[in-house]
Amino acid sequence: MRLKNVPGSREAVAASAFAITDPESHKGSWRREIFKNTAPIHIEVGMGKGRFIMELAALHPEVNYVGIEKYSSVLIRAIEKAEENPLPNIRFIRMDAEDIEQVFDKDEVDRIYLNFSDPWPKDRHAKRRLTSGRFLDRFSNILAAGGIIEFKTDNRDLFDYSLETAPEAGWRILASTYDLHADPVMREGNVMTEYEEKFTAAGNPICKYVITVDTANKDKE
Repeated sequence: MRLKNVPGSREAVAASAFAITDPESHKGSWRREIFKNTAPIHIEVGMGKGRFIMELAALHPEVNYVGIEKYSSVLIRAIEKAEENPLPNIRFIRMDAEDIEQVFDKDEVDRIYLNFSDPWPKDRHAKRRLTSGRFLDRFSNILAAGGIIEFKTDNRDLFDYSLETAPEAGWRILASTYDLHADPVMREGNVMTEYEEKFTAAGNPICKYVITVDTANKDKE
């Protein structure tokens, strides 16, 4: 998908109080320096225009939320929404997910959301998938004990790959479904993204898994 360039978006993002322009300098001190509390930190990697994470922030003021987006032309839409309806428990970062260990310290994050990530369908690009073993290793290094990843997608091939990869990478699958909106347990409290609403309206089933690091296997490494 070709992204439409938004003139001045990079500058507008950098000027916003909701954007953290020097995230590496806050590694290990997000609660103290940015949110000024001791609440859990949940992050969304590849947050798009921010509908999902902003709705979560409004529903759960007791949680700190950080949205990560690579493209300023997309992130600016979330910034605009946040400035229209400001919430104290949300911040945004424009960055590549590959650098996540430079921004968050060991055990600093409690939950990670991956929503409708790029499937990178070609085998040679598998390591770029956010549910690849390469990225799961990165995520395990910033998640606190008992931390989880929630992943949603409409891409069945990507989901099958992700279900296979997680145990191989040392993660335990807590729950999974090939049809989230038909699953009475997993759909409870579900917050939809813009993509999810669009795909669901078109009749496409949404796949979801919830995983955590398998500490029993990790301790054996």
